[in-house]
Amino acid sequence: MPSFDVVSEVNDQEVMNAVDQSNREISSRFDFRGVDASFEKSDDYVRLLGEAELQLDQMLDILRNKLVKRQVDPSVMDIKERDHSGKKYYQNVAIQQGIDSNLARLIVKMVKEKKMKVQTAIQGDQVRISGKKRDDLQKVIALLKDSDITIPLQFNNFRD
Repeated sequence: MPSFDVVSEVNDQEVMNAVDQSNREISSRFDFRGVDASFEKSDDYVRLLGEAELQLDQMLDILRNKLVKRQVDPSVMDIKERDHSGKKYYQNVAIQQGIDSNLARLIVKMVKEKKMKVQTAIQGDQVRISGKKRDDLQKVIALLKDSDITIPLQFNNFRD
């Protein structure tokens, strides 16, 4: 029975490369000379450190541009609130990976509303879709690509 998985994955190495390139760019930019500003990559977020809120805005643009150049969809960035401590401003940008349970239920609901002859199953942070015909699965892929889901989706493990 043909099936595939709907996932939302981000290549961590590409995110790390984008952070390194962003650090290199702010070290060479004229408007960041003599300023303590940096990007720090942690497990599932990037921390921006600057001396002013304007610098954090510019750093977000730099990071977004570097992610796009590394073929990482910038919609995986979940920008958090800014913190202020002394002379420093901090901002965390979470890198979203996986499909949370609410989004998985939304995907299942969308597929069931179209009354397609496929079965859906939520498996952790991915959704498995299986059916008898390959054409039905391709219709589900087209449906999900045309939907207004805000995170990037990938379709893996397509098996015949």
